[in-house]
Amino acid sequence: MPYVLDDAGDGSHDLSHLLRVWNNARRLQQEEGGDLRILLAAVLLHDCVRVEKDSSLRAQASTLSAQRAREILDALGWTAQDADRVAHAVQAHSYSAQITPQSLEAKIVQDADRLDAIGAIGVARCFYVAGRMGSALYEPLDPQAHGRVLEDRRFALDHFPAKLLRLQEGFQTASGAAMASARQARMRAFVEDFLGEL
Repeated sequence: MPYVLDDAGDGSHDLSHLLRVWNNARRLQQEEGGDLRILLAAVLLHDCVRVEKDSSLRAQASTLSAQRAREILDALGWTAQDADRVAHAVQAHSYSAQITPQSLEAKIVQDADRLDAIGAIGVARCFYVAGRMGSALYEPLDPQAHGRVLEDRRFALDHFPAKLLRLQEGFQTASGAAMASARQARMRAFVEDFLGEL
């Protein structure tokens, strides 16, 4: 499955990301239920079309991945119904797309992917992506954006209040929300420590 294993030089969406999302999805499935075959396919294909974070096409990335997932699963002989279930989970996983997941599997994939965006791994991924985009660590005159609009494409620290610290509000499953709580606490502590060193 080269379309899954080709990381295109993006360390935030590489094989290790897929493995972490899969581990999260399995943990959630053990608590919530759901079809493991659909979950595995959706996790493997959820980022099969890559769009850079600073691209104007970013909000379409999950829709493009869902279309590609359908093509791949069709070529592998999956039924249209199962391919549609996977495609929905792929399309609905994205924060940018703002699509409400309808199936249990889609809810689990969304939660599993979002769990990888928060906590210690989330902090590392945030600064990695900011470096790839050429962003500064923070705005030196107003790091907490008290008198300015958040600009998370320009300043890595802005991404925490703009998105990452808000993710916990949108978890779809009870077990996902429980896992998110501890990770959010670690991330909030990091931000407080970061600001304390300025």
